[in-house]
Amino acid sequence: MKTVLTSLVIAASFSAHAGIEDSVKALASVGREGAGNEAAGVAWREVVKAGTSALPALLKAAGKGSPVADNWIRTAGDAIIAAELAAKRKPDLAPVISFLKDTSNAGGARVLAFDLIRQADSSAADGIEPTLISDPVQALRRGAVERLIQAAKKADGDAAKAIYTKALAAVRDEDQTKTIAGALDKFGVKVDLPQHFGFVMKWHVIGPFDNTERKGFDTVFPPEKEINLDAKYDGKSGSVKWQSVVSDDAYGKIDINKPLGAKKEVTAYAVSTFEAPEARDAEIRLGCKNAWKVWVNGELLFGRDEYHRGQKMDQYIMKCWLKKGTNTILVKACQNEQTEQWTVEWEFQLRVCDSTGTAILAANR
Repeated sequence: MKTVLTSLVIAASFSAHAGIEDSVKALASVGREGAGNEAAGVAWREVVKAGTSALPALLKAAGKGSPVADNWIRTAGDAIIAAELAAKRKPDLAPVISFLKDTSNAGGARVLAFDLIRQADSSAADGIEPTLISDPVQALRRGAVERLIQAAKKADGDAAKAIYTKALAAVRDEDQTKTIAGALDKFGVKVDLPQHFGFVMKWHVIGPFDNTERKGFDTVFPPEKEINLDAKYDGKSGSVKWQSVVSDDAYGKIDINKPLGAKKEVTAYAVSTFEAPEARDAEIRLGCKNAWKVWVNGELLFGRDEYHRGQKMDQYIMKCWLKKGTNTILVKACQNEQTEQWTVEWEFQLRVCDSTGTAILAANR
């Protein structure tokens, strides 16, 4: 009889586990336009009802579906933790902490894991966060860096300088880097921001080519066919040739208006060579408010045919492969017909880094 009861308990456990898996799968299957929302509503209630036992399955599914699906998953996790706290129970966080520590898990899912830990037990989160100082996920690293910044602000003299220096080695976000660099400057330490971020500072620029009626974005001008720095081509208003441009901006901005003049309905190209010490995966991160395209070694990575939507660092992130030795980075930037003052900028900033935002520096930098 005891054996039969044990078997029934095990069978019920497996059935419940399968039920949770199916419900989580329903949440993860919700489409971008909300397809599957009705089924997800039923599944969401089942997942929340299951309590903390559902958290491992939720975390495993996070980041693998649409943004809408991730929202369902996140709110289910939040509701589970809220219910545990409302019932004055201490949630079992061991599986969540284990998931967070495994850096092979998806970055977004690990961020969710830490958020759940922080909601459930702030003291546990306080103990974990400093260990994330070198985490491959930028969002997790940020909190650890902020702790160093706050500690440095409370320290004096060499102690503060040492803490800020440690923070600089770990920081990847622009705002925190500005804070740290500003503080170190007061200690007489000049931070090379272009090097820290990996901005490409030396370019050759050519133009202007035509962009009347915004047709330049899709028009294949000579630089897309060949890179010959000695060549001259027919531009919009006459012969054009490559000009050397070196940025003096701390964030690597290349102002195309400087060498080519402030013009409208025009297209320009900028090219740079990047000597990679080794073959590797990399990211090209671009900031640009004009229409643009980016190629690496002749391969089009991406482009956006839109204008004046604002510009910020790491606005666009493109994965690429760097071969060992010389790599060619080509940027196309188009200006449209608008003449308002806020449309005058014709510029971009580009950096090369790894997936954590850590700069990859060229041998020919």
